Amino acid sequence: MKEIKHARHIAKAITWRIIGTLDTMLLGWLITGNVFVGLKIGLFELFTKTLLYYLHERIWYRLIRIESAKNNLRHILKTITWRFIGTIDTMLIGWITTGNLKIGFTIGGFELLTKTILYFIHEKIWHRSNFGIVTSTIESSK
Repeated sequence: MKEIKHARHIAKAITWRIIGTLDTMLLGWLITGNVFVGLKIGLFELFTKTLLYYLHERIWYRLIRIESAKNNLRHILKTITWRFIGTIDTMLIGWITTGNLKIGFTIGGFELLTKTILYFIHEKIWHRSNFGIVTSTIESSK
């Protein structure tokens, strides 16, 4: 029987957050033309999305058990649910940070493309990793 430890979800959250934050900072900079706005948006979401991602991982682990490594269904569904949560978070942060709703929506819109691709690749790599997975044997008592 395989048990997934919290360390795996924490490590996944950290690796994804590094990739995601760099992507958001770059998009924020390119869309606003101001590197400091990109940094501000990225740093703000560093906190919100780390928590949201960890909770997303725990929900998928506890409630949604789809074993479909051959057809990628699980990875696709996780990508869609996370992207929905992540895009709304980015749109709100972009809007709050700049005071401009259009900029928030523009950054979020571009993230739909960039982060969907990046997240799917990240999820596939982690699916192949054994980090944080413990195989336990059940000993029967006689």
